[in-house]
Amino acid sequence: MSQSRLFLSDNAAPVHPALWEAMQRADRADNPYDGDALSQGLDARFAALFGRECAALWVATGTAANCLALATMCAPHGGVVCHREAHIEVDEGGAPGFFLHGAKLLLAEGEGAKLTPDDIAAVIDPIRDDVHQVQPHAIAITQASEYGRSYTPDELAALAAFAKARRLGLHMDGARFANAAAFLGGSAQEAARAASGTVDSLAFGFIKNGGMGAEAVILFDPEAAAQVRYRRKRAGHLQCKGRYLAAQILAMLDNDLWLANAAHANAAAQEIAAAFGDRLMHPVEANELFVRLTDAERDSLRAAGFSFYDWGAGAARFVTAWNTRDDDAHALAKAIAAL
Repeated sequence: MSQSRLFLSDNAAPVHPALWEAMQRADRADNPYDGDALSQGLDARFAALFGRECAALWVATGTAANCLALATMCAPHGGVVCHREAHIEVDEGGAPGFFLHGAKLLLAEGEGAKLTPDDIAAVIDPIRDDVHQVQPHAIAITQASEYGRSYTPDELAALAAFAKARRLGLHMDGARFANAAAFLGGSAQEAARAASGTVDSLAFGFIKNGGMGAEAVILFDPEAAAQVRYRRKRAGHLQCKGRYLAAQILAMLDNDLWLANAAHANAAAQEIAAAFGDRLMHPVEANELFVRLTDAERDSLRAAGFSFYDWGAGAARFVTAWNTRDDDAHALAKAIAAL
């Protein structure tokens, strides 16, 4: 099957050419680990993007980014509140428990895999303040959510205020952060700030958006950043030639490539969404579409050359990417309309 017919996941997309070029330029002698010039420049680039002081550390995976950040907020005897379908609960192979040395995930309900202060309160308010129960230490949200829903600035502000009032850390899993930012709109700075709010940490995803093997852990607390530098080494993520990871991230920031790639993927998703109509299970606010399809309809689309994941009985997920061709989005929309 041609790659252009793949709607399985944005992970299946190739690496953007600009990143290969950036890694080639970085292919010269420089200081090892994160002492190279490219890695040393990350903090300033992200501070300019988000408009506040931060530390940016590269890691190879989103799972590591999430867990290293959460480990600064939650002691082994504590808990992290997240949605029951959050990636850290469902798709990280127990890594949070491993990195956090046994800390518990406290699972909440929420529409579209998003959380509100009320959703979180419903989980933590019944917890007694005594040694027999796990106490909440942090909140983890996903932007865009596991069902492709984007948090608005007002929603993020409410969550940040709640977290501050309850003295809880607030972490954002941003595997598709760029898609949420593109959905919210504005310049790169405006979109990044709108999509992040005032979270304490962010796992800024690049791999799903044209990257090869680099994600950024963004820490807005200097003390947390100092912790993560040690934890990253202990976790086996301090790579000797970190300049190649830094080169990928900086190439995505250059000329706002991260936002342009996401905007392209989002636009393709919107075109396809129009064809799905009332089959959609959730509003399309990023680059994922969750739709109701019968077994026969799924078979028909696969026979036409489209690849996607089943999503339980009678449903499917389609994901667009930075390289989704207009012709292929048109073809899928046409095939759907003909069902």
